[in-house]
Amino acid sequence: MNRIFLLATLLLAAAAGYAQSPTTGGPTPQAPTATEVPLDGGASLLLAGGVAYGLKRLRLRRQRS
Repeated sequence: MNRIFLLATLLLAAAAGYAQSPTTGGPTPQAPTATEVPLDGGASLLLAGGVAYGLKRLRLRRQRS
């Protein structure tokens, strides 16, 4: 049973590979512009989290000594 499933999977994967030929006339890929990358929101949240963690560690260090 496992061999039949494996054979069927390999055959279907090969058929899907042939279906994705680059000469099918699909849409042409475009280079992403700098405005399409959303860096501001995630980076600022990461920075704020790092600052908060650093302040917490500093307060704990001062309480111990």
